[in-house]
Order: sequence, then structure tokens, then C-alpha cells
Amino acid sequence: MLDSAEQLKQRNRELSILNVIAEALNRELDLSRALSTALTEIVSLFNLHTGWIWLVNEETDTMYLAAALNLPPVLADKPSRLEGWCHCRETYESGDMEGAANVNIIQCSRLKGIAKGTDGLRAHASVPLYSHGKRLGIVNVVSSDWRELSPDDLRLLYTVGDLLSIAIERARLFARSTQLGALEERARLAREIHDTLAQGMSAITLQLETADALLETGMTGERLRQTIQRALSLTRQNLEEARRSVQDLRAASLDNQPLPDALRSLIHSLTTGSNLLVKLGVSDELPPLPPRIEAALYRLVQETVTNVVQHAKAKELEVQLNASEHSLHLIVVDDGQGFDPANAPQGRFGLIGLNERARLLGGTAEICSAPGTGTAVQITIPLGGEA
Repeated sequence: MLDSAEQLKQRNRELSILNVIAEALNRELDLSRALSTALTEIVSLFNLHTGWIWLVNEETDTMYLAAALNLPPVLADKPSRLEGWCHCRETYESGDMEGAANVNIIQCSRLKGIAKGTDGLRAHASVPLYSHGKRLGIVNVVSSDWRELSPDDLRLLYTVGDLLSIAIERARLFARSTQLGALEERARLAREIHDTLAQGMSAITLQLETADALLETGMTGERLRQTIQRALSLTRQNLEEARRSVQDLRAASLDNQPLPDALRSLIHSLTTGSNLLVKLGVSDELPPLPPRIEAALYRLVQETVTNVVQHAKAKELEVQLNASEHSLHLIVVDDGQGFDPANAPQGRFGLIGLNERARLLGGTAEICSAPGTGTAVQITIPLGGEA
């Protein structure tokens, strides 16, 4: 049985794997590339060798081979062997595959009888893919020495399957918006994808870096345990919000709580472990706001605070949300190292997202900064002036 220090190291490894795969998937909007990326990362991070993915065709409800990596000769030379009926597909389609499971050569009708040319392949692990109860497909993977995977690896692979399911739904949604030619919707979808996964993963990365530093110094006590527990909590929250944002592209954290409380929780989760002194002020005169504006404000705060935590090297951060007669004013100020906005890297979703989100609401975003002077962001949104 693993001692507490080994358990913490194992948990830190698992969180790191989830983080790497989620970040890799977050970079891809094309379904084919997302699947290839997922297989490559899974094989590398889990020390596996071979993998293939079946997906359910949305129009015909039939399964097809969508991606494959490092197939043994008998399967690579004759891809048709990966098509048609098999034990794992029958189990999945009947609804009996509830979690990741090992499937040996006796059970697997696809491998039984063709051992020659499979490089000794004797078992594979099957990971079901679901989204909101809908069948998406199956991932099959094989370890480098053709052994069965451990229960811990199966459990972790099932969580990876959740991330992949989100990426599949996201890629399909993006493809549909492309087909419809909705340029503005595609930009909004790209921002939601970035906000939901990338920023959540940034907060998780901060916790994992803290845990790694504690492990390096030999500290395996309560502080390390709390840091990993925070990373676990952020992982769960981010996974749930990603699922829900794919479903309705709305900030899940706003559900059933006032905007000030949602912002307070958001800022706390993003800055925990950063040693930032944070002040949040929300005007009592704030009028009732439409859900779209509340969600946009939530994302704007998420974007600006994440940028401060990641890049500013600040000691103090102040967030103010006020209302005048005709406008909302979001002001975020830090005392960090500052930067030159004119020379900021092109294509950075952070700066682009602030301007585009404000513009879509009929508002403006002003970023005032210079090296060594900190940064002030002021966003103005007209009341009743949604674009």
C-alpha cells in the first residue's frame, strides 16, 4: 500500500496528466486534429503504445474509425479489421460499458484468431465516451508491454475520456457554426472555449507548481495535502463548467447566485496560492442585469484576473464594478510589472477577448500600462445597449 507521500505524488501525477491533455485539447477546434492530439498525449503520458478511437456518426448513428496511432502490422495493413462488430462495441452500444475496462484477447473478437502480426497484443483498455447521456464513441488503448492497465490508470483514463468527450462536442459545435457561416458566433465560441478550459487550467497549474515545489523541498505535510486538494477541487469545477458551457455557452458559476457572490468565488479560486492582496468592490447601485451581460462581466473579470496572476508579478489587485446612469464600469488595477500594449504578442486571446467581448455588448475596453508601472483595465458597457 502506498504511504501518504507516495499517494500525494501519484495524485500530483494524475492532475498533471489531466492538465496536459486538457491544454492540448484546448488548442484544437478541428475534430480530426483533436482526436489525433488526444491519442498522442494519452500514449505519451500513460506510457502506452497503441490506440484507436471509434466515434458515433451523428447522422447515421453508426460507428466509424476516427483516429488511430501505432497500430500493429496486422491492423495497420488491413484497417478493415478495425471495422464492424466486436465485443467492446457490442458492450458499449448495449449500454453495459459504464467505465474504463480491460478487454483480453479471449473476450475481444477482433483480436482473437489474429495474434500473428499484432506484436504480441493480448489486451486493450476500452474507455467509453459520453456527453449528457449521449453516446459519442470508444477509445481503445494498449500499454507498451501489452499488459492490462491498473485500476488507477483505468480510473484516470475514464476522466480523460470526459475531457475528450467535451472536446468532441466542442469541435462539432464549432464545425456547425462554421457551416452556418456565423463569424461572430465562432469568435464567441472560441472565447468560451478559452475561458472555460484555459483559464481553469491556469489556476490548476498554479496549484500543481506549488505542490511540485513543496515536494522538491521534502514537505509532504498538511500544506502539500491542501494544495493538491485545491487543485482537485479546481479540476472538478473546471470539468463541470466545461460540460455546461458546451451545452449552453453560459457561465455556469453564475447559476443560482448573485453576480457579486459569483465574482467573489471566482477571484478567490483564481488567486489562491498567488499571495496577491485582492480587493473587490461591487456597487450597491448595480441594477438587475440580463443574463448575457452578467455572463460577459464574469468572463471579463476571469480574463483580467487570470492575466494578472499569470503575467503581472503583482502584489496587490483591485477589482471594481460600478454603475452610472447609462453605463456599467469594470475597473481592474494591479501594481505589477506592466507591459507595452502596443508590443503585446499578436493573437493572444486575453487582450483580444477583452476588446471583442466589450464590443459585442456595445462597449469599450481600455488598457493602460507601461513597463514598471502596473496595469489598469477599464471596460465600459452601456446599460440596455447590447449589440
